[in-house]
Amino acid sequence: MKRGILVLLSLTVLVAVAYFTASKWAIRHETIAFHDAARDNRLVAVTIAVRRDKEMQANAGLIKLPVAVLNHGNTVKNTEYSFLSNVFAWRGYLAMSPQHDLPSDPPMVTKVGEPYVGRLPQIQRGVANIHFAIHEMKKLQPNADYDKVTMVGHSMGGDISMYFAKEFPDEIKKVVTLDNLRVPFLTDGKFKILSFRSKDTHFKPDPGVVPDDDQCEQSGITVVNTGFQHNDMRDTGPDAAKSSIQSMLDKFLDESDKSGALKPVPTRVPDILAANPGPVPLSVPPAVPLASNRAPSKPVTN
Repeated sequence: MKRGILVLLSLTVLVAVAYFTASKWAIRHETIAFHDAARDNRLVAVTIAVRRDKEMQANAGLIKLPVAVLNHGNTVKNTEYSFLSNVFAWRGYLAMSPQHDLPSDPPMVTKVGEPYVGRLPQIQRGVANIHFAIHEMKKLQPNADYDKVTMVGHSMGGDISMYFAKEFPDEIKKVVTLDNLRVPFLTDGKFKILSFRSKDTHFKPDPGVVPDDDQCEQSGITVVNTGFQHNDMRDTGPDAAKSSIQSMLDKFLDESDKSGALKPVPTRVPDILAANPGPVPLSVPPAVPLASNRAPSKPVTN
């Protein structure tokens, strides 16, 4: 009896160690500082998440990694969506998250009557950041598919994602948004769209942003009406919200990737990875204080 208990305890310890090891080592996280000489040497920090085994295969020229670009909400850091980047990384994607705003940037001001209530300059800046980040990442990881990327974004990041898809549809594989409020969905059916919507009295989409049910069905758009708040859709949100979003996202990726030429690893992200993204080392020149000059994270404001 005692021997059986000892064996059971040993197995439990081994499983726990395996999960901890997976959370820490299976997915590599790194933040890289790029500088765009064409825009006054602007800092564009890019956080990446990638499965180590898939990265090794890509480095050996055996595979090409599909790419997902994750875009953060206004005033939120690009590191605050690891619960999403880990889903993509675990499925075999190179997940890259550029930092769109800097402490030196002027605050965003709503102007009724202007395109996207005055947010167009910030949205276009985000698009420029994405193109620059992709250009630089090609140098570091050439064995990835940057020609057709999956664009992902929360709040303002969702608007950047949808605007990018509108301006550069040939560069898009699919789009995932979490409560974007300003830029209307594309309804031409060129690629699949998944959107999570909050139940939040403060954050409401502008008229015409979200198509009706009939248009969604015709255009290949999946709208998930959640019971969550707008600010629940990031790492600081409740576990129930993150787990629900992860599950639906994983299902969407599985279904949409099956019809594509490049299918990522068909597996589910372990819950332990959602709870513990592992260390995020900074790969930043010593003279560039990447995070020390940023103000503490604030709630997403849109």
